[in-house]
Amino acid sequence: MQPVCSWQKNLASPAKSAFLSQDSSFVASISHFDCLPKIWRRLTYGSDDVRFDVTYLHHPDVVTSVKWRKTPHGSQNGENILFTHCLDGFIRIWVPMPTSANDSGRWQLCRSVSLGNCVSRSLNTSGSKFACFIDNRELVVALNRVMGAQTVPSDGGEFALHQIANIPSKTSDVCVVVDRFDTISAWAFESLGPPGHEKSRVLKIGRETSRQLKTVGGLLLTCNFPRIQARSYCDRSDGKLHMIIHLFDGRIAIFESDVTDFFDRTSDDKRLSLNGVWSGHSAPVQKILRDFSGRSVVSRTGDGECIIWKHTISQTCETSAPRLSRRSRATGLRPILRACILRHGSFVVFLDADSLSLWDCRHESALLLTQCPVLLSNTPLCLIKLPRSIVGQPRTAHIATVMSDRRGVVWQVDLPSPDGDSHDSDNAGVQEFCCFELETPECLSHVLPVDPAGSTPAMSGFLDVFARDVAISYHRTGRVDFWTARVDPLRRGVDWLSTCSTNTGICDPALVSGSMLKKAALVDYRRSQITIWDIGGSQLEFEEDYRMHNAIRDLDWTSTPDGQSILAVGFQHHVVLLSQMRFDYLNKGPAWGAIREIRIRDFTPHPIGDSTWLSDGHLLIGAGNQLIIYDRCANSDETLMADIRLAHPRDGSWDLFDAVQRLNGPIPVFHPQFLSQCILAGKNSLVQTILAALYRTLKYLVPGEPVDDYLGLDLQEFYTSPATRRPVPNRSMESFIASEHDTNDQLGSFSELMASSVNQSLLRIGIPQLSGLEQIQLADIVECVAVVEKHRRSLDENGARFMLFCRHHALRRGRTSDKHLSWREICWAYHSTSQDLLVEFVTGQAQGEMTWEHARETGLFMWLADPDAVKRQFEALARNSYTHSPSKNPVDCSLYYLALRKKTVLLRLWRTANANREQAATQRLLANNFDDSKWRKAALKNAYALLSKRRFQYAAAFFLLAGQLQDAVDVCVRQLRDVQLAIAVSRVHEGDEGPVLRRILQKEVLPMAAQEGNRWLASWAFWMLGRRDVAVKALVIPVYTLLDTAPLPETKSRLFLTDDPALVVLYSQLRQKTLQTLTGASTVTPESEWEFVLHSAKLYDRMGCDLLGLELVRNWEFPQPRQADGKINPLKLLRRRSSLVVNDLTPSHRDLIRGLATGSEVSATSQPELSVAFREPDAATLLDSFGF
Repeated sequence: MQPVCSWQKNLASPAKSAFLSQDSSFVASISHFDCLPKIWRRLTYGSDDVRFDVTYLHHPDVVTSVKWRKTPHGSQNGENILFTHCLDGFIRIWVPMPTSANDSGRWQLCRSVSLGNCVSRSLNTSGSKFACFIDNRELVVALNRVMGAQTVPSDGGEFALHQIANIPSKTSDVCVVVDRFDTISAWAFESLGPPGHEKSRVLKIGRETSRQLKTVGGLLLTCNFPRIQARSYCDRSDGKLHMIIHLFDGRIAIFESDVTDFFDRTSDDKRLSLNGVWSGHSAPVQKILRDFSGRSVVSRTGDGECIIWKHTISQTCETSAPRLSRRSRATGLRPILRACILRHGSFVVFLDADSLSLWDCRHESALLLTQCPVLLSNTPLCLIKLPRSIVGQPRTAHIATVMSDRRGVVWQVDLPSPDGDSHDSDNAGVQEFCCFELETPECLSHVLPVDPAGSTPAMSGFLDVFARDVAISYHRTGRVDFWTARVDPLRRGVDWLSTCSTNTGICDPALVSGSMLKKAALVDYRRSQITIWDIGGSQLEFEEDYRMHNAIRDLDWTSTPDGQSILAVGFQHHVVLLSQMRFDYLNKGPAWGAIREIRIRDFTPHPIGDSTWLSDGHLLIGAGNQLIIYDRCANSDETLMADIRLAHPRDGSWDLFDAVQRLNGPIPVFHPQFLSQCILAGKNSLVQTILAALYRTLKYLVPGEPVDDYLGLDLQEFYTSPATRRPVPNRSMESFIASEHDTNDQLGSFSELMASSVNQSLLRIGIPQLSGLEQIQLADIVECVAVVEKHRRSLDENGARFMLFCRHHALRRGRTSDKHLSWREICWAYHSTSQDLLVEFVTGQAQGEMTWEHARETGLFMWLADPDAVKRQFEALARNSYTHSPSKNPVDCSLYYLALRKKTVLLRLWRTANANREQAATQRLLANNFDDSKWRKAALKNAYALLSKRRFQYAAAFFLLAGQLQDAVDVCVRQLRDVQLAIAVSRVHEGDEGPVLRRILQKEVLPMAAQEGNRWLASWAFWMLGRRDVAVKALVIPVYTLLDTAPLPETKSRLFLTDDPALVVLYSQLRQKTLQTLTGASTVTPESEWEFVLHSAKLYDRMGCDLLGLELVRNWEFPQPRQADGKINPLKLLRRRSSLVVNDLTPSHRDLIRGLATGSEVSATSQPELSVAFREPDAATLLDSFGF
């Protein structure tokens, strides 16, 4: 039901406030600068005729406030008494006179109480004093609680209790007056009533000056309004008095006091304590801007009101809460385009359409110091404070703006002295410093200052990629750049440098935000999809569609003190906090996750206007005209992650920084991801040492006890090379898990019995550093290491890697969505010299009944190198496909036998297929000679007929019968979407040198690898094509740069999962394997190899394997020597190696090497002989026996 206005009255002076009496019989109203408060009384209560009478209360001066006395115990049956406070320094008490039925009623003055020693009128008009009434019923509650207490709270408590005891509390009200001179006075009004009332009297309780009241005095000094409203109430839970002071300049102060301390003349510092000052805007907040430190904030509205806030840093969640206090207020501004905070909020620069103005914000009302007219060609996109050119010169700042046409302007701002008068503007000035133009290939969509994150960078003064980023720009095409700048005061110019850039492929992004850690978040034009990029590594880390959460409105970055990023994604009524997480290559988990959701609907219905991070991880949200601060400490029910594994305090809260650091940072050495990366890096003996130490730790571990992250091992074991350690006597070089890291056999030995014991302990004891899933994966790794240990003498390093991860894949089959082994494992097996044992192992995993599903899962026909072995396994596959079919249908094995060119075997199988209705026709067809073109055409007709019936595999078999291998593999690729089947059929049917296989690799596999960014697949394909030099390069540089006509890479090809630190392991191994790979490695520039190694080390760091990253950069060897032109001669590299290298050079490669050796160009027609020193037929013959 909507309220209806039943009566209204126009007044000469519009009423500014009205107050209803306790029994709702009277309404008191006052106007601005009103000397005649009005008392309204309703005479009739009918719906048709509503009448009021009015009484004027005459005062000699302006009335600042009025208040109705609350009746004791909340009863409505009592006398209506009105208090008025006047600028003449008197409190007046008004009571109604008894009225007859026909009388309109009169009010008479009961008492006038002088507040005593009043200051002059000029000071009073500045709001130098206010009065607050403590109602009788509020006072009774507080007094009863104190009088009932068993202990006296302070040394002067007895005097305070005596003072309280002298107050007739049952009928007394107390008036408290505070002035700007830190003086507090109190009066008790007892038994108020009409004039002449016998028991009515006024008692002066006391007058004291308190240092604690300086806060109140400060509030009064900055108040420019004569009207101050004060109200009090008693908290029933603790009996404390609370005083709320409303200063009508936009602030509300809340004070708290214990009634004993309040009336105690000796408790100087405990009489009143300031709980906080509420302040805000009169219109919705549109923009919030922070300074670099996060301790000063500017919030502004659409009507030009700006408030500068100061943030107080809290130390811990348990001891204090974040505070935001108003520092200054600027009003009457023109429409603001951009703003910039200087010197921790002491000064603010505003840019509007015509001028750049400097404001002094060191006092309550901001003062305009100076302004400079501007003439801009386009709309300014930003206002950025540039790094100082001279450290220790705080009085000069340089402010830059950039426009969409890439041009910009820099202004020099001269600030007043920090220790000078806050009203002194003689030294302030703003002048144009220089103009510039950014070197970008296209116009800019937006330029923004980067959000501060991580530790404060040191200012080196150099303009290079290591300098601090100051801005981020993006274009309509999706290109993102990070910029740094250096001011040159001598030539009055500014130099700009793009420290990193990448093309994200996201066109017309609606929002972009970047941090100093070179992280960028982009929101698409629909404001529903967000992507997070590592611009420095051109890497996509996160992608999420928030279509169900409404439109994304804001993005804000912050970080933990150790540089772990946090992103706040703002929506209309809630904010989602995304935390950076470790790269998880073991489970292919996300690199970012939602850790907390903040909903503001519990506090306000207003939508979020803007938000920003304060220092210390506190989030400031502007909604409507309100500012809400969210502490970084959250309740246990606010987390969005089920398993953060934090030590919660007693109240169940958790700290945001602690949670983010838990999700990032180094992992323990017994973590399954660390162990798997050690195995991939070839540190197999280190894995054995770690597991042996874990065995001894778990053997004596009591549940609940902590486990050392390093298991007591020496850290040098993890990053020193074997050459720098003392050799172990009688060491087996063929052992997969050989002890290279310790001379103590007991320390380095890890047996199958130990593995069983470790897994049993993991079932009983929970390790604090591991989640439940990670502990299961650790048990899997332990079992896999034990399995490989059985075959250690027959396996090479690559074969051991494949066997371990193949077994691990089998154990995780029910817990993961990966159906096939990755191309990484296929590459290990492909470059292994123990393939016979691997075939036996894979067959055993399939329980001796290898089917195509098992072969595709393990990539058998991708990594098996021996052509005869390929055919043997394919024939076994064909046989198993027939024998394991419940109906013994020859259709199931037709493709396999025809690929093997064994039509006769297939014909015999059809002769026994009596239950198949296609037996007769198929048997007659297969009995013909398909060398004849007539029967080949018949097979083609059948193939197309089967395609129309969607019997694709059978159709491919008939294409083989017709001699059309290309059509058969096209069906496998296009219809069956099985590239592995196409490659296997072509390898069996025409061999590894056939044109169809080469076409599949060139037209299907390599473009797919370029589109997906799969370097493992590309390296394998190039090696299969005989281009081993390019196979090595494909591990280092992007695949699409190696192809002549490469498709555009997909966005997901930039995902972090496509980068694998194990690539550097395979690169290090292959580049010294043959002369071709040496040649390919020599064409990799030093810069590319340096970036490749450094990027791999960063991947180890994001995975939590910092020790492996340290070992990589510490022990990596770059190829030497180099010639004068910077190129590497592979022949000189060969002379430095003691191992045998396969001579697989073609004539063109020999010409290239000869040219490198002589420094001259060699024609394509010349065929120089290779030096005898590099022609070693005996060694080549020996290596050929191993499959090269």
